[in-house]
Amino acid sequence: MKLESMEFPKLDQQDYDEQLTDLQLALMHAQHGVVQSNRRVIILFEGIDAAGKGGTIDRIVNYMDPHHYRVNAIGAPTPTELNKHYLQRFMEKLPSKGNITIFDRSWYGRVLVERVEGLTPKPDWERAYNELNHFERMLTADGIIFLKFFLFIEKDEQRKRFIKRLDNPEKRWKITRADIDSRAFWDEYILAFEDMLKLTSTEYAPWHVIPANNKKHARITVMQTILKTLQAEIDVDVRLLDPKFEAYARQVLKNTND
Repeated sequence: MKLESMEFPKLDQQDYDEQLTDLQLALMHAQHGVVQSNRRVIILFEGIDAAGKGGTIDRIVNYMDPHHYRVNAIGAPTPTELNKHYLQRFMEKLPSKGNITIFDRSWYGRVLVERVEGLTPKPDWERAYNELNHFERMLTADGIIFLKFFLFIEKDEQRKRFIKRLDNPEKRWKITRADIDSRAFWDEYILAFEDMLKLTSTEYAPWHVIPANNKKHARITVMQTILKTLQAEIDVDVRLLDPKFEAYARQVLKNTND
């Protein structure tokens, strides 16, 4: 896939508003299905800086029960983590039964920032493509429902979003020196992204590539994809109470002193 030849669909505000709340409520019910079926779910996001990963995640979890999901914002490894296998810090964040874990960036840093900025020797990041495929095969073979999203925006769109962040006192904290400096490596990142998509999109863990110049279209597309996947994997209908338990509960609760 050639990222810079991608088309970028749009969604207007009215269509976005009409779909957003219904999708959020449907994802809430789907989360109940995850809990009731004791399944584990991983939703992973990678993408260009300012592509909208955080905003998309915010919309996904808007109505979800926070007891049963966790968002992991992945940054640079700590000195302690650097002394261990690079996947170990992610293993510790995998979901338990009945839970959804969302990764805002992930183990793909091995073949992205570590590759582009020379943080890992070439033989190590070249070997990582197979390692990551085997890792994800292990996760899905163990029954984890696994979705991978790559959000992409054009270079000029990124520039516009960075300027908006600088102009907005409430969002200035989101932009860093590294964000600005990484634009000098744009072409190198494009090659790294394309290699990642080509070498790690598998039958059991395919990449969903999301054109994200239009945030509204990107968010709705991601949410629709998650919902469709969960509906195919588990029963997301609200389960009826056991009749005997319901009768017992109502009998006890009639007596306000109990």
